[in-house]
Amino acid sequence: MTSILSRLSPSITNMIRLDHTHVLSTFHQYEVDTSPRIKKGLVDTVCVALEIHAQLEEEIFYPALRAVAETEVVQKSVAEHQQARELISSLRHMEPGDTQYDKKFFELMNNVMHHVADEETLLLPAAERLLTGQLGELGAQMTKRRMQLVVPRTPEIAGGMARSMSAGTLLVAAGTLLAGGYLMTRPAENRWHWRRRTAGPIR
Repeated sequence: MTSILSRLSPSITNMIRLDHTHVLSTFHQYEVDTSPRIKKGLVDTVCVALEIHAQLEEEIFYPALRAVAETEVVQKSVAEHQQARELISSLRHMEPGDTQYDKKFFELMNNVMHHVADEETLLLPAAERLLTGQLGELGAQMTKRRMQLVVPRTPEIAGGMARSMSAGTLLVAAGTLLAGGYLMTRPAENRWHWRRRTAGPIR
């Protein structure tokens, strides 16, 4: 079962790159003149993502790298995680209307962008050289552990995502969910006729 999961999972280095992309894209949605609700949602989304990402790296990725080569970059990355945690703690005790909120968020953003640059130019290429035969299995371990960390925080993640959406996006999402729920409650035969009418003739 483990070997199947390791073949299906992305490599651990690609999973880390995907995490980086997600966090950086969320960072770039934040603007000083954004509404407090959206700011709060974006900050909550980033904070949870960073906390889970850091824990995954510290439990799985860094130990695997240390087993084959002790590097100063790993120690530096752990220290940067701690700096990010301190900034996250500060943000969690603030409201978007606080005068230092934007400054603290941009400080976190700069910290993380520097950390990502180090990992993507130094640590990930090193891992792909030194851990070639283990990348899939490590990816599977990270996938399993990620689920364990995400599930208890699902309400928090969903709340952050909902707050980070504009009113228009929320309306579209709600409409889509309602339409999907309506279709799923209709008898199967009626759903088939609806699909035939909307999709046009089958060729």
